[in-house]
Amino acid sequence: MTDDRMAALPPLEPAPWPTGFLWGSATAAAQIEGAAHEDGKEDSIWDAFARVPGAIAGGDTPERAIDHYHRMPQDVALMRELGLQSYRFSTSWARVKPGDREVNRAGLDFYSRLVDELLGAGILPWLTLYHWDLPQALEERGGWATRETAYRFRDYAVAVYDALGDRVSHWTTFNEPLCSSLIAYAAGEHAPGRREPRAALAALHHQHLAHGLASAAIRDLASEHEGRAEELRVGITLNLTNAIPADPEDARDRDAARRIDGLWNRMYLDPLLDGTYPADVLEDLHDYRFEELVHDGDLGVIRQPIDFLGVNHYHDDNVSGRPLRADAVSAPVPTDRPKASPFVGSEFVTFPSRDLPTTAMGWEVNPNGLRDLLVRLTAEYPALPPLYITENGAAYDDVVDDDGRIRDLEREAYILDHLDAVREAIAEGADVRGYFVWSLLDNFEWAWGYAKRFGIVHVDYETLERTVKDSGRAYARVITEAGIAEAARAAEVVDVPTGSAARA
Repeated sequence: MTDDRMAALPPLEPAPWPTGFLWGSATAAAQIEGAAHEDGKEDSIWDAFARVPGAIAGGDTPERAIDHYHRMPQDVALMRELGLQSYRFSTSWARVKPGDREVNRAGLDFYSRLVDELLGAGILPWLTLYHWDLPQALEERGGWATRETAYRFRDYAVAVYDALGDRVSHWTTFNEPLCSSLIAYAAGEHAPGRREPRAALAALHHQHLAHGLASAAIRDLASEHEGRAEELRVGITLNLTNAIPADPEDARDRDAARRIDGLWNRMYLDPLLDGTYPADVLEDLHDYRFEELVHDGDLGVIRQPIDFLGVNHYHDDNVSGRPLRADAVSAPVPTDRPKASPFVGSEFVTFPSRDLPTTAMGWEVNPNGLRDLLVRLTAEYPALPPLYITENGAAYDDVVDDDGRIRDLEREAYILDHLDAVREAIAEGADVRGYFVWSLLDNFEWAWGYAKRFGIVHVDYETLERTVKDSGRAYARVITEAGIAEAARAAEVVDVPTGSAARA
Protein backbone atom coordinates (compact mmCIF):
# COMPACT_ATOMS: atom_id res chain seq x y z
CA MET A 1 0.00 0.00 0.00
CA THR A 2 1.33 3.44 -0.90
CA ASP A 3 2.12 6.04 1.72
CA ASP A 4 -0.71 8.24 0.34
CA ARG A 5 -3.28 5.47 0.74
CA MET A 6 -1.99 4.71 4.25
CA ALA A 7 -2.34 8.37 5.23
CA ALA A 8 -5.94 8.41 3.97
CA LEU A 9 -7.00 5.58 6.28
CA PRO A 10 -8.75 6.53 9.53
CA PRO A 11 -6.61 6.14 12.66
CA LEU A 12 -6.86 2.79 14.38
CA GLU A 13 -9.00 2.71 17.47
CA PRO A 14 -7.06 1.59 20.54
CA ALA A 15 -7.78 -1.95 21.62
CA PRO A 16 -10.45 -2.21 24.32
CA TRP A 17 -9.43 -2.92 27.87
CA PRO A 18 -10.05 -6.54 28.91
CA THR A 19 -13.48 -7.28 30.32
CA GLY A 20 -13.48 -6.73 34.07
CA PHE A 21 -10.27 -4.67 34.05
CA LEU A 22 -10.02 -3.10 37.51
CA TRP A 23 -9.37 0.62 37.98
CA GLY A 24 -8.10 1.91 41.29
CA SER A 25 -5.70 4.02 43.27
CA ALA A 26 -3.42 3.32 46.21
CA THR A 27 -2.08 4.78 49.45
CA ALA A 28 -0.16 3.60 52.53
CA ALA A 29 -1.14 3.95 56.18
CA ALA A 30 2.01 5.69 57.42
CA GLN A 31 1.83 8.23 54.61
CA ILE A 32 -1.75 9.41 55.02
CA GLU A 33 -3.33 8.42 58.33
CA GLY A 34 -1.72 10.69 60.90
CA ALA A 35 -3.13 10.08 64.40
CA ALA A 36 0.28 8.54 64.98
CA HIS A 37 -0.23 8.23 68.73
CA GLU A 38 -4.02 8.19 69.05
CA ASP A 39 -6.40 5.39 70.04
CA GLY A 40 -3.63 3.16 71.28
CA LYS A 41 -1.23 3.39 68.33
CA GLU A 42 2.45 3.46 69.26
CA ASP A 43 5.63 4.15 67.32
CA SER A 44 6.32 2.48 64.03
CA ILE A 45 9.87 2.55 62.71
CA TRP A 46 8.88 5.60 60.64
CA ASP A 47 7.72 7.53 63.70
CA ALA A 48 11.03 6.77 65.38
CA PHE A 49 13.11 7.42 62.24
CA ALA A 50 11.50 10.84 61.80
CA ARG A 51 13.01 11.88 65.13
CA VAL A 52 16.54 11.12 63.90
CA PRO A 53 18.23 14.42 62.97
CA GLY A 54 18.64 14.70 59.22
CA ALA A 55 16.65 11.58 58.41
CA ILE A 56 13.62 13.27 56.80
CA ALA A 57 13.63 16.28 54.49
CA GLY A 58 12.55 19.42 56.28
CA GLY A 59 12.40 17.60 59.61
CA ASP A 60 8.92 16.40 58.60
CA THR A 61 7.11 13.65 60.48
CA PRO A 62 4.08 11.41 59.84
CA GLU A 63 2.47 12.53 63.11
CA ARG A 64 -0.44 14.28 61.39
CA ALA A 65 0.29 13.31 57.78
CA ILE A 66 -2.87 14.32 55.88
CA ASP A 67 -5.23 13.26 58.68
CA HIS A 68 -6.96 10.46 56.77
CA TYR A 69 -7.66 8.81 60.12
CA HIS A 70 -10.20 11.53 60.90
CA ARG A 71 -11.21 12.39 57.32
CA MET A 72 -11.66 8.89 55.95
CA PRO A 73 -15.35 9.18 54.92
CA GLN A 74 -14.62 12.34 52.91
CA ASP A 75 -11.68 10.63 51.23
CA VAL A 76 -13.84 7.65 50.26
CA ALA A 77 -16.38 10.10 48.83
CA LEU A 78 -13.56 11.50 46.68
CA MET A 79 -12.76 7.99 45.44
CA ARG A 80 -16.37 7.53 44.46
CA GLU A 81 -16.39 10.91 42.69
CA LEU A 82 -13.38 9.78 40.63
CA GLY A 83 -15.08 6.51 39.72
CA LEU A 84 -12.53 4.26 41.40
CA GLN A 85 -13.53 0.62 41.38
CA SER A 86 -10.95 -0.45 43.95
CA TYR A 87 -8.86 1.16 46.68
CA ARG A 88 -5.55 -0.34 47.70
CA PHE A 89 -4.72 0.66 51.29
CA SER A 90 -2.49 -0.73 54.00
CA THR A 91 -3.13 -1.54 57.62
CA SER A 92 -0.58 -0.32 60.14
CA TRP A 93 0.97 -3.09 62.22
CA ALA A 94 1.82 -0.45 64.84
CA ARG A 95 -1.87 0.51 65.06
CA VAL A 96 -3.28 -3.03 65.04
CA LYS A 97 -0.74 -4.47 67.51
CA PRO A 98 1.06 -1.56 69.21
CA GLY A 99 4.49 -2.71 70.30
CA ASP A 100 3.48 -6.07 68.76
CA ARG A 101 1.65 -6.96 71.95
CA GLU A 102 -2.09 -7.56 72.20
CA VAL A 103 -4.53 -6.61 69.46
CA ASN A 104 -5.69 -2.99 69.68
CA ARG A 105 -9.43 -3.09 69.08
CA ALA A 106 -9.64 0.65 68.40
CA GLY A 107 -7.07 0.30 65.62
CA LEU A 108 -8.89 -2.57 63.97
CA ASP A 109 -12.19 -0.70 64.31
CA PHE A 110 -10.80 2.10 62.14
CA TYR A 111 -10.02 -0.34 59.33
CA SER A 112 -13.39 -2.01 59.78
CA ARG A 113 -15.10 1.35 59.31
CA LEU A 114 -12.94 2.03 56.25
CA VAL A 115 -13.90 -1.29 54.68
CA ASP A 116 -17.58 -0.68 55.34
CA GLU A 117 -17.33 2.82 53.87
CA LEU A 118 -15.67 1.44 50.73
CA LEU A 119 -18.22 -1.31 50.28
CA GLY A 120 -21.02 1.18 50.77
CA ALA A 121 -19.53 3.25 47.95
CA GLY A 122 -19.24 0.22 45.67
CA ILE A 123 -15.42 0.18 45.89
CA LEU A 124 -13.49 -3.08 46.27
CA PRO A 125 -11.18 -3.00 49.34
CA TRP A 126 -7.67 -4.24 48.45
CA LEU A 127 -5.68 -4.66 51.64
CA THR A 128 -1.89 -4.59 52.03
CA LEU A 129 -0.61 -5.98 55.32
CA TYR A 130 2.88 -4.47 55.25
CA HIS A 131 3.76 -1.12 53.74
CA TRP A 132 6.91 -0.56 55.80
CA ASP A 133 5.58 0.44 59.25
CA LEU A 134 7.07 -2.22 61.54
CA PRO A 135 6.39 -1.59 65.25
CA GLN A 136 9.45 0.12 66.68
CA ALA A 137 9.44 -2.31 69.59
CA LEU A 138 10.15 -5.15 67.15
CA GLU A 139 12.96 -3.19 65.52
CA GLU A 140 14.53 -2.79 68.94
CA ARG A 141 14.55 -6.59 69.15
CA GLY A 142 16.38 -6.85 65.81
CA GLY A 143 13.63 -6.02 63.32
CA TRP A 144 13.54 -7.86 60.02
CA ALA A 145 17.14 -8.95 60.49
CA THR A 146 15.77 -11.34 63.14
CA ARG A 147 14.03 -14.51 61.98
CA GLU A 148 11.43 -14.34 64.74
CA THR A 149 9.90 -11.23 63.14
CA ALA A 150 8.55 -13.40 60.31
CA TYR A 151 6.47 -15.37 62.82
CA ARG A 152 5.28 -12.20 64.50
CA PHE A 153 4.12 -10.99 61.10
CA ARG A 154 2.09 -14.15 60.64
CA ASP A 155 0.33 -13.50 63.96
CA TYR A 156 -0.40 -9.90 62.95
CA ALA A 157 -1.82 -11.08 59.61
CA VAL A 158 -4.10 -13.51 61.42
CA ALA A 159 -5.39 -10.72 63.68
CA VAL A 160 -6.25 -8.54 60.69
CA TYR A 161 -7.87 -11.40 58.79
CA ASP A 162 -9.95 -12.36 61.84
CA ALA A 163 -11.37 -8.84 61.90
CA LEU A 164 -11.78 -8.12 58.18
CA GLY A 165 -11.77 -11.42 56.34
CA ASP A 166 -15.55 -11.51 56.25
CA ARG A 167 -15.54 -8.45 53.95
CA VAL A 168 -12.09 -8.23 52.36
CA SER A 169 -11.25 -10.76 49.65
CA HIS A 170 -8.03 -9.29 48.18
CA TRP A 171 -4.93 -9.48 50.39
CA THR A 172 -1.39 -8.33 49.62
CA THR A 173 1.22 -9.52 52.10
CA PHE A 174 4.11 -7.12 51.35
CA ASN A 175 4.58 -3.96 49.37
CA GLU A 176 8.01 -3.59 47.76
CA PRO A 177 10.16 -5.78 50.02
CA LEU A 178 13.21 -4.45 48.14
CA CYS A 179 12.64 -1.10 49.85
CA SER A 180 11.96 -2.48 53.33
CA SER A 181 15.03 -4.74 53.21
CA LEU A 182 17.90 -3.45 51.05
CA ILE A 183 17.04 0.27 51.07
CA ALA A 184 16.08 0.20 54.76
CA TYR A 185 18.84 -2.00 56.17
CA ALA A 186 21.75 -1.57 53.71
CA ALA A 187 21.32 1.93 52.22
CA GLY A 188 19.95 3.53 55.37
CA GLU A 189 17.61 5.85 53.45
CA HIS A 190 14.39 4.24 54.70
CA ALA A 191 13.49 3.39 58.26
CA PRO A 192 15.06 2.01 60.35
CA GLY A 193 18.00 3.67 58.60
CA ARG A 194 20.60 0.94 59.12
CA ARG A 195 23.66 0.47 56.90
CA GLU A 196 24.36 -3.19 57.58
CA PRO A 197 24.59 -5.34 54.44
CA ARG A 198 24.30 -8.67 56.24
CA ALA A 199 21.22 -7.45 58.13
CA ALA A 200 19.69 -6.30 54.85
CA LEU A 201 20.06 -9.74 53.31
CA ALA A 202 18.57 -11.30 56.42
CA ALA A 203 15.64 -8.88 56.15
CA LEU A 204 15.14 -9.86 52.52
CA HIS A 205 14.89 -13.55 53.34
CA HIS A 206 12.83 -13.10 56.49
CA GLN A 207 10.28 -10.98 54.66
CA HIS A 208 9.94 -13.73 52.06
CA LEU A 209 9.45 -16.21 54.87
CA ALA A 210 6.87 -13.94 56.49
CA HIS A 211 4.99 -13.72 53.18
CA GLY A 212 4.79 -17.50 52.98
CA LEU A 213 3.75 -17.97 56.59
CA ALA A 214 1.05 -15.30 56.39
CA SER A 215 -0.28 -16.51 53.04
CA ALA A 216 -0.71 -20.04 54.36
CA ALA A 217 -2.32 -18.81 57.58
CA ILE A 218 -4.83 -16.65 55.72
CA ARG A 219 -5.79 -19.50 53.41
CA ASP A 220 -6.25 -21.82 56.38
CA LEU A 221 -8.52 -19.30 58.08
CA ALA A 222 -10.53 -18.73 54.91
CA SER A 223 -11.13 -22.47 54.56
CA GLU A 224 -12.88 -22.48 57.94
CA HIS A 225 -15.67 -20.20 56.65
CA GLU A 226 -18.11 -21.20 53.95
CA GLY A 227 -17.57 -19.30 50.71
CA ARG A 228 -14.48 -17.37 51.75
CA ALA A 229 -11.86 -19.65 50.23
CA GLU A 230 -13.46 -19.34 46.79
CA GLU A 231 -13.42 -15.54 46.93
CA LEU A 232 -9.99 -15.18 48.56
CA ARG A 233 -7.17 -13.69 46.50
CA VAL A 234 -3.70 -13.57 48.09
CA GLY A 235 -0.61 -12.08 46.47
CA ILE A 236 2.38 -9.81 46.89
CA THR A 237 3.52 -6.54 45.31
CA LEU A 238 7.07 -6.08 43.99
CA ASN A 239 8.71 -2.98 42.56
CA LEU A 240 10.38 -4.22 39.40
CA THR A 241 12.69 -2.64 36.85
CA ASN A 242 14.43 -3.24 33.55
CA ALA A 243 18.18 -3.19 34.11
CA ILE A 244 19.56 -2.02 30.77
CA PRO A 245 23.32 -2.05 30.11
CA ALA A 246 24.47 1.45 29.23
CA ASP A 247 26.69 -0.04 26.52
CA PRO A 248 25.48 -3.49 25.45
CA GLU A 249 28.91 -4.12 23.90
CA ASP A 250 30.72 -3.48 27.21
CA ALA A 251 31.11 -6.63 29.33
CA ARG A 252 31.30 -4.59 32.52
CA ASP A 253 28.01 -2.87 31.73
CA ARG A 254 26.36 -6.18 30.89
CA ASP A 255 27.56 -7.65 34.17
CA ALA A 256 26.33 -4.61 36.09
CA ALA A 257 22.89 -4.98 34.48
CA ARG A 258 22.84 -8.67 35.39
CA ARG A 259 23.66 -7.81 39.00
CA ILE A 260 20.92 -5.18 39.30
CA ASP A 261 18.40 -7.44 37.61
CA GLY A 262 19.37 -10.09 40.14
CA LEU A 263 19.18 -7.97 43.28
CA TRP A 264 16.19 -5.88 42.19
CA ASN A 265 14.05 -8.46 40.39
CA ARG A 266 15.13 -12.09 40.55
CA MET A 267 15.91 -12.26 44.29
CA TYR A 268 12.17 -11.69 44.75
CA LEU A 269 10.56 -13.30 41.72
CA ASP A 270 12.54 -16.54 41.76
CA PRO A 271 11.89 -17.68 45.34
CA LEU A 272 8.25 -16.57 45.23
CA LEU A 273 7.43 -18.20 41.88
CA ASP A 274 10.02 -20.97 41.50
CA GLY A 275 11.18 -21.74 45.05
CA THR A 276 14.85 -20.92 44.39
CA TYR A 277 17.29 -18.07 44.80
CA PRO A 278 19.24 -17.21 41.61
CA ALA A 279 22.60 -18.96 41.60
CA ASP A 280 24.49 -16.06 40.02
CA VAL A 281 23.32 -13.65 42.72
CA LEU A 282 24.25 -16.10 45.46
CA GLU A 283 27.73 -16.16 43.96
CA ASP A 284 27.82 -12.35 43.99
CA LEU A 285 26.87 -12.52 47.68
CA HIS A 286 29.37 -15.25 48.56
CA ASP A 287 31.18 -13.16 51.16
CA TYR A 288 27.92 -12.55 53.04
CA ARG A 289 27.04 -16.27 53.42
CA PHE A 290 23.44 -15.72 52.36
CA GLU A 291 22.77 -19.47 52.20
CA GLU A 292 23.21 -19.71 55.97
CA LEU A 293 20.09 -17.60 56.41
CA VAL A 294 17.97 -20.12 54.51
CA HIS A 295 16.83 -22.98 56.74
CA ASP A 296 15.58 -26.34 55.56
CA GLY A 297 12.01 -26.02 54.35
CA ASP A 298 12.08 -22.22 54.02
CA LEU A 299 11.83 -22.15 50.24
CA GLY A 300 8.83 -24.46 50.33
CA VAL A 301 7.11 -22.09 52.75
CA ILE A 302 7.99 -19.08 50.60
CA ARG A 303 6.71 -20.63 47.39
CA GLN A 304 3.07 -20.42 48.33
CA PRO A 305 0.54 -20.34 45.51
CA ILE A 306 -0.34 -16.71 44.82
CA ASP A 307 -3.44 -15.50 43.01
CA PHE A 308 -1.88 -12.33 41.64
CA LEU A 309 1.42 -10.48 41.41
CA GLY A 310 1.29 -6.74 42.01
CA VAL A 311 3.77 -4.81 39.86
CA ASN A 312 4.91 -1.38 41.02
CA HIS A 313 6.83 0.51 38.36
CA TYR A 314 7.92 4.14 38.12
CA HIS A 315 11.03 3.99 35.95
CA ASP A 316 13.56 1.59 34.51
CA ASP A 317 17.31 1.82 34.90
CA ASN A 318 20.31 2.41 32.68
CA VAL A 319 23.16 0.51 34.34
CA SER A 320 26.93 0.62 34.10
CA GLY A 321 29.86 -1.09 35.72
CA ARG A 322 32.00 2.00 35.26
CA PRO A 323 32.21 5.22 37.30
CA LEU A 324 29.99 8.09 36.29
CA ARG A 325 31.56 10.86 34.24
CA ALA A 326 32.93 13.77 36.24
CA ASP A 327 30.29 16.10 34.78
CA ALA A 328 27.35 13.76 35.51
CA VAL A 329 24.44 15.40 37.30
CA SER A 330 23.85 13.79 40.68
CA ALA A 331 20.42 12.38 41.43
CA PRO A 332 18.47 14.40 43.99
CA VAL A 333 18.57 13.10 47.57
CA PRO A 334 16.18 13.93 50.41
CA THR A 335 18.83 14.90 52.96
CA ASP A 336 22.62 14.94 53.36
CA ARG A 337 22.51 12.20 55.99
CA PRO A 338 25.17 9.58 55.07
CA LYS A 339 23.83 6.66 53.05
CA ALA A 340 25.22 3.61 51.30
CA SER A 341 24.38 1.60 48.21
CA PRO A 342 21.42 -0.78 48.66
CA PHE A 343 22.97 -3.21 46.20
CA VAL A 344 24.89 -5.50 48.49
CA GLY A 345 27.91 -7.06 46.81
CA SER A 346 27.50 -4.79 43.78
CA GLU A 347 28.02 -1.38 45.32
CA PHE A 348 30.18 -0.22 42.40
CA VAL A 349 27.28 -0.21 39.93
CA THR A 350 26.28 3.22 38.55
CA PHE A 351 23.20 4.56 36.80
CA PRO A 352 24.19 6.99 34.01
CA SER A 353 21.55 9.28 32.57
CA ARG A 354 19.99 8.58 29.17
CA ASP A 355 19.00 12.26 28.84
CA LEU A 356 15.32 11.38 29.07
CA PRO A 357 12.75 13.64 30.74
CA THR A 358 12.71 13.19 34.50
CA THR A 359 10.17 13.57 37.30
CA ALA A 360 10.71 15.65 40.43
CA MET A 361 12.32 12.55 41.97
CA GLY A 362 14.97 12.58 39.25
CA TRP A 363 13.53 9.37 37.78
CA GLU A 364 13.66 8.98 34.02
CA VAL A 365 10.33 8.78 32.20
CA ASN A 366 10.23 5.83 29.80
CA PRO A 367 6.72 4.36 29.42
CA ASN A 368 7.94 1.70 27.00
CA GLY A 369 9.90 0.25 29.89
CA LEU A 370 6.67 -0.79 31.60
CA ARG A 371 5.48 -2.56 28.47
CA ASP A 372 8.82 -4.36 28.11
CA LEU A 373 8.79 -5.39 31.76
CA LEU A 374 5.30 -6.90 31.59
CA VAL A 375 6.09 -8.77 28.39
CA ARG A 376 9.34 -10.09 29.86
CA LEU A 377 7.64 -11.35 33.03
CA THR A 378 5.10 -13.19 30.89
CA ALA A 379 7.80 -14.80 28.76
CA GLU A 380 10.22 -15.80 31.53
CA TYR A 381 7.99 -17.05 34.37
CA PRO A 382 5.69 -19.94 33.42
CA ALA A 383 4.20 -19.90 36.93
CA LEU A 384 3.30 -16.22 36.68
CA PRO A 385 -0.17 -15.47 38.06
CA PRO A 386 -2.35 -12.63 36.74
CA LEU A 387 -0.70 -9.21 37.01
CA TYR A 388 -2.01 -5.97 38.45
CA ILE A 389 -0.19 -2.64 38.17
CA THR A 390 -0.50 -1.82 41.86
CA GLU A 391 1.48 1.44 41.70
CA ASN A 392 2.41 3.73 38.85
CA GLY A 393 2.62 7.49 38.99
CA ALA A 394 4.91 10.49 39.18
CA ALA A 395 5.95 13.36 41.42
CA TYR A 396 6.05 16.82 39.91
CA ASP A 397 6.25 20.31 41.40
CA ASP A 398 2.58 21.22 41.27
CA VAL A 399 1.38 24.80 41.07
CA VAL A 400 -2.04 25.89 42.29
CA ASP A 401 -3.30 28.49 39.81
CA ASP A 402 -5.14 31.64 40.83
CA ASP A 403 -8.43 29.90 40.11
CA GLY A 404 -7.52 27.05 42.48
CA ARG A 405 -6.97 24.57 39.66
CA ILE A 406 -3.90 22.30 39.48
CA ARG A 407 -2.99 21.92 35.82
CA ASP A 408 -0.48 19.10 36.25
CA LEU A 409 -0.03 18.32 32.57
CA GLU A 410 3.21 16.37 33.07
CA ARG A 411 1.60 13.95 35.53
CA GLU A 412 -1.44 13.57 33.28
CA ALA A 413 0.80 12.72 30.33
CA TYR A 414 2.84 10.32 32.46
CA ILE A 415 -0.27 8.37 33.51
CA LEU A 416 -1.85 8.28 30.06
CA ASP A 417 1.41 7.24 28.38
CA HIS A 418 1.95 4.43 30.88
CA LEU A 419 -1.63 3.26 30.39
CA ASP A 420 -0.87 3.05 26.68
CA ALA A 421 2.16 0.92 27.56
CA VAL A 422 -0.01 -1.41 29.66
CA ARG A 423 -2.49 -1.74 26.79
CA GLU A 424 0.37 -2.61 24.43
CA ALA A 425 1.68 -5.24 26.83
CA ILE A 426 -1.77 -6.82 27.03
CA ALA A 427 -1.90 -6.91 23.23
CA GLU A 428 1.43 -8.79 23.32
CA GLY A 429 0.05 -11.41 25.69
CA ALA A 430 0.60 -10.07 29.21
CA ASP A 431 -2.27 -11.02 31.53
CA VAL A 432 -2.74 -7.63 33.21
CA ARG A 433 -6.08 -7.27 34.96
CA GLY A 434 -5.98 -3.91 36.70
CA TYR A 435 -4.21 -0.59 37.24
CA PHE A 436 -3.84 1.43 40.46
CA VAL A 437 -2.46 4.93 40.10
CA TRP A 438 -0.07 6.16 42.80
CA SER A 439 -1.18 8.03 44.62
CA LEU A 440 -4.70 9.04 45.43
CA LEU A 441 -3.54 11.90 47.66
CA ASP A 442 -0.43 13.98 48.18
CA ASN A 443 1.14 12.66 51.36
CA PHE A 444 4.19 12.01 53.54
CA GLU A 445 6.67 10.76 50.95
CA TRP A 446 8.96 8.80 53.30
CA ALA A 447 12.46 10.33 53.53
CA TRP A 448 11.30 13.21 51.32
CA GLY A 449 8.70 14.25 53.87
CA TYR A 450 6.15 16.57 52.29
CA ALA A 451 8.56 17.85 49.64
CA LYS A 452 7.34 15.57 46.83
CA ARG A 453 3.78 15.23 45.58
CA PHE A 454 2.51 12.10 43.80
CA GLY A 455 -1.23 12.58 44.30
CA ILE A 456 -3.94 12.93 41.68
CA VAL A 457 -5.66 14.86 44.47
CA HIS A 458 -3.84 17.91 45.84
CA VAL A 459 -3.61 18.37 49.61
CA ASP A 460 -2.98 21.77 51.15
CA TYR A 461 -0.70 20.78 54.02
CA GLU A 462 -1.81 23.75 56.11
CA THR A 463 -5.59 23.44 55.78
CA LEU A 464 -5.66 19.78 54.60
CA GLU A 465 -8.16 20.78 51.91
CA ARG A 466 -8.36 18.28 49.05
CA THR A 467 -8.59 19.40 45.40
CA VAL A 468 -8.74 17.03 42.44
CA LYS A 469 -5.91 17.81 40.00
CA ASP A 470 -6.31 17.79 36.24
CA SER A 471 -4.51 14.42 36.23
CA GLY A 472 -7.19 13.05 38.54
CA ARG A 473 -9.94 14.27 36.25
CA ALA A 474 -8.15 12.75 33.26
CA TYR A 475 -7.88 9.43 35.07
CA ALA A 476 -11.58 9.60 35.95
CA ARG A 477 -12.37 10.07 32.24
CA VAL A 478 -10.31 7.00 31.36
CA ILE A 479 -12.30 4.96 33.87
CA THR A 480 -15.61 6.29 32.58
CA GLU A 481 -14.73 5.67 28.93
CA ALA A 482 -13.51 2.15 29.71
CA GLY A 483 -16.78 1.44 31.50
CA ILE A 484 -18.88 2.75 28.60
CA ALA A 485 -16.90 0.63 26.13
CA GLU A 486 -17.26 -2.48 28.28
CA ALA A 487 -21.00 -1.93 28.67
CA ALA A 488 -21.35 -1.50 24.92
CA ARG A 489 -19.50 -4.77 24.28
CA ALA A 490 -21.67 -6.57 26.80
CA ALA A 491 -24.80 -5.20 25.14
CA GLU A 492 -23.60 -6.42 21.75
CA VAL A 493 -23.01 -9.91 23.14
CA VAL A 494 -26.61 -10.22 24.29
CA ASP A 495 -27.90 -8.32 21.22
CA VAL A 496 -29.32 -5.48 23.27
CA PRO A 497 -29.71 -2.22 21.33
CA THR A 498 -27.65 0.71 22.58
CA GLY A 499 -27.69 4.43 21.92
CA SER A 500 -30.61 5.89 19.92
CA ALA A 501 -31.95 2.44 19.05
CA ALA A 502 -32.32 1.66 22.73
CA ARG A 503 -34.25 4.89 23.32
CA ALA A 504 -36.62 4.39 20.39
